Amino acid sequence: MFAKSLTLFALLLFSFFPARAQVASARYDCLTWRCIGPFRGGRTVGAEGVISQPNVLFIGVNNGGVWKTTDYGHTWKPIFDSQPTGSVGCLAIAQSRPDTIYVGSGEGLQRPDLSVGDGVYKTTDGGKSWVNTGLKDGWQISDLCVDPKNPDRAFAAVLGHPYGPNTTRGLFRTLNGGKSWERVLYKDENTGAVEVALDPTNPSTVYCSLWAARQAPWENGVWQGTTSGLFKSTDGGTTWTPLTKGLPTIAQGLGRIGFSVFDAKRLYATVDATTGGGIYRSDDGGKSWVFTNGEPRLWSRGSDFAEVRTDPKQRDVVYAANTSTYKSVDGGKTFVCIKGAPGGDDYHTIWINPVNPQIILLAADQGATISVNGGETWSSWYNQPTAQFYHVSTDNQFPYWVYGGQQESGSVGIASRGQDGQITFRDWHPVGAEEYAYVAADPLNPDIIYGSKGSKYNKKTGEVTSIRPKIEGLRYLRTMPMLFSEADPRTLFLASNRLLKTRDGGTTWEAISPDLSRETWDVPAPFAAVSDQGKTMPRRGVIYSVAPSPTDINVIWCGTDDGLLWLTQDGGKSWANVTPPEISSWSKIAQLEASRFVPGRAYAAVNRLRCDDNKPYIYKTDNFGKTWKRITYGLLDDAPVNTVREDPKKPGLLYCGTERMVWFSDDDGANWNPLRNNMPATSIRDLVVHDDDLVVGTHGRSFWILDSITALRQLSREPVALYAPSVAYLVDWNRNTDTPLPPEEPAGQNPPDGVVIDYYLALEAKEVILEVRDSQGKVVRKWSSTDKPDTLDPLKITVDPRWARPWQPLLATTGSHRFVWNLRQYAPASGLGMDAIWQNTPTSKAPWVAPGKYTLRLTIEGGIWEQPLEVKPDPRK
Repeated sequence: MFAKSLTLFALLLFSFFPARAQVASARYDCLTWRCIGPFRGGRTVGAEGVISQPNVLFIGVNNGGVWKTTDYGHTWKPIFDSQPTGSVGCLAIAQSRPDTIYVGSGEGLQRPDLSVGDGVYKTTDGGKSWVNTGLKDGWQISDLCVDPKNPDRAFAAVLGHPYGPNTTRGLFRTLNGGKSWERVLYKDENTGAVEVALDPTNPSTVYCSLWAARQAPWENGVWQGTTSGLFKSTDGGTTWTPLTKGLPTIAQGLGRIGFSVFDAKRLYATVDATTGGGIYRSDDGGKSWVFTNGEPRLWSRGSDFAEVRTDPKQRDVVYAANTSTYKSVDGGKTFVCIKGAPGGDDYHTIWINPVNPQIILLAADQGATISVNGGETWSSWYNQPTAQFYHVSTDNQFPYWVYGGQQESGSVGIASRGQDGQITFRDWHPVGAEEYAYVAADPLNPDIIYGSKGSKYNKKTGEVTSIRPKIEGLRYLRTMPMLFSEADPRTLFLASNRLLKTRDGGTTWEAISPDLSRETWDVPAPFAAVSDQGKTMPRRGVIYSVAPSPTDINVIWCGTDDGLLWLTQDGGKSWANVTPPEISSWSKIAQLEASRFVPGRAYAAVNRLRCDDNKPYIYKTDNFGKTWKRITYGLLDDAPVNTVREDPKKPGLLYCGTERMVWFSDDDGANWNPLRNNMPATSIRDLVVHDDDLVVGTHGRSFWILDSITALRQLSREPVALYAPSVAYLVDWNRNTDTPLPPEEPAGQNPPDGVVIDYYLALEAKEVILEVRDSQGKVVRKWSSTDKPDTLDPLKITVDPRWARPWQPLLATTGSHRFVWNLRQYAPASGLGMDAIWQNTPTSKAPWVAPGKYTLRLTIEGGIWEQPLEVKPDPRK
């Protein structure tokens, strides 16, 4: 990059660039993320509708924020995306003023994989703006309810820290709309409130269930205490009485209780207990209970399910949610399944419109679904981009595909560019892997795709075969690493408690490490205080992260979920424990990255949430793990790190994903800068760099791509106005003459068609001129910031933005800007007009430019900057 002349404007650019420090977001905020889907819903727990507007319903998605539908679930729109967290477990509408909504952050569950939040949020304008009202240290707001006549009176059931004790637990009440919260029901620092409800006939009567439960630091480890129970208040929540008669006792292993209130007399409860678990009914306001049904499919797995709901108008009609949803018409004695797949869909929440009980909203692990006819038919959950992915990978075809295993929904392979102008159901398909799996496409044959639970999928034939290693003593947990070696693309690694490899596509496997988990371990103090099971349980750690060197097949790094880092430099013949001394037992080594630029350099992302530590941890070594340095300056202090990656083209450029957003560092981790831009807050579980794109797998908002990150690769260089663009490809859309999909059909975004041109202005300019010149210096296209659009459409035809972009100006204002040239040689004689609107569709009349070498020239008040541009033909032709 160079400037042919330098003006005062250009000189001023230099004074605005900080030396070796955090980068001002104004230098890169033109970079825009796009969601590619898939539009297949993910774990959703919060759900409620507006009684007076039956077509309007809301859902709270675990790591997906809050969504609203105004058409009974045909389409959904996010309304919480500007907030600092996407982890949502519950919401409650003030029905007397339905623009007032309370939202509880944190998933509100006790399960092996979760994200926490930061309190209760509130809107009074239907979601246009939000305020955090407090209870931030509650981490898990499990339930909310609002007085139906007083929007300022509300209750919050706070479950608390999932991995440690804390006093922000129990039931809290506000009488002033969240300006302050008062704790009104509390047992101890290990007992949280999990559900709260008002008597619909008398809001002074309040019911609440407490649950003493904790997740262990190891996978699937749980603890339940002796202080769980159901409580009732008749004075608005000031004093409480336990409800015990007829219910299982602590001696019977009482756990979580879910309940539903029909009126002052009739209640139902679903009770998780070692002995006596099942559905219960009360006909005296909870004073006594009778057992009605003990079928485990109705009530078991209390850590996941505890949902029972009575029909608002028929006391003997009651629903129970579990792996399927069931209905009883005889007061809970018998049930029939009304919704659910044979493998189980995992339903968490039922909301029934009190005025019209035919309207039922279900929240499940697959998203939200609505019935308007009492359960006869349901809306689709294939219209919500809230999929939860654990990892992400790409293949080597063009356009490249993106892969991952989706929580409770199998696997996904999806095109990064749809053939018909957008990314629809035509462009994605399951790939035979299990829901938690890594997915690895063969770098030498993208039609062969592997899943880390031992699957091999042939995209051409659809055949799935098992390649699970037949080696004794292997342990597999939720998500096991599987990836190809970049140094030797025929070598595929798979991790359990030992590291395995195959060079024949999984026909044979070789173990190249011993068991790398801890033989002995310390139990973190927060869990040791309530349980001693960690001292007596069998060895259960596994390898959670693997990083083969991109340049040396013999160098491999491994990290375990119980807090160990290992290195081999001889292909697995010997292993060295290189764990940083400050990393304790059960610190999860979430991801490792071996440098391609410096031998001996590696990065480690360490997640210590399971040790009740919510801080970020990234470590770096330059000497094969002999010493490590923590590199987290600039990261938010309350969001664990799940992934760290090195840019494959620019030394010192790093990316990381936390429980809230993506970050980058242009100085090898010395300073981190937020790269959230237009992406909603969500759990970033994995990310990869594919050529010039950054590809992210979220745990609640599907896949996202940041196209053309070349500007980030140049931020640490001397400041200029124009950044070198990525190679551009002449990709023509499929001229499909079929009836197009309606705009209401869900679709992911295609990348910009043409050349993505990024530039930055430290000061506002009078005029900016952009030219494209061929190898002979001839001007191919020219734009000016003073250009004005013609009257674009006198008939006022609405243009679907998924198919065409509106006219885009060349901006001369301060900041970073992105301009897209569609690779057309000129605009038609009509001027900017309709060609500007349809510039990226087959209706454009201007011819394509020829493949070859071009020059971009940016002229700003006498200063000239130029960058080379290469245009290539479609690789598929």
